Amino acid sequence: MERSVRDHVPGLTAILTVASLALVFGAVLGAIPEALLPQASDGVLDAIPHVNAAVSTVAIATILLGVRAIRRGNVRRHRAMMVASVGLFAAFLALYLYRIVLRGTAEFPGPEAVYQYVYLPTLAVHILLAIVCIPLLYYVLLLAVTRPVSEIYRTRHRTVGRVAASLWLISFFLGNVVYAMLYVVY
Repeated sequence: MERSVRDHVPGLTAILTVASLALVFGAVLGAIPEALLPQASDGVLDAIPHVNAAVSTVAIATILLGVRAIRRGNVRRHRAMMVASVGLFAAFLALYLYRIVLRGTAEFPGPEAVYQYVYLPTLAVHILLAIVCIPLLYYVLLLAVTRPVSEIYRTRHRTVGRVAASLWLISFFLGNVVYAMLYVVY
């Protein structure tokens, strides 16, 4: 199986990306019925944005630590930090989608001018980067898990990984800015 995955990283990346985006857009657009999910209490649903802000902050740290590790030549620590980052992203996304399906999107409580000129552009860039990151992350992850370390250096893992890490960091940071505007500032 590993050999077949190894030989089809771009195709598998495309399949996983389409499936992931279908799930995300299905949740956001209301195509996933609430009845499919167990119902959590209001307290749990209210806590999800705060938990996700903490998860995002930890993910920013693990991405930075992973980048630092690979710059220092510590492949093992890099791998651990990036796997942790992917796990944090998956946890964030699962909680976010769960809340979206059950509650819908949060409404911006601040002034209209801030909504139009600050919140919406920040949210749009955050969402765009998150969408762009998905195939990049799948690609570098699949390259990493299907090859020994000695072979990874002969792939595009390093080049694509740099772009993915940079965009991922910005997306997580902007997600925290959106959170702050929704739940802290206003």
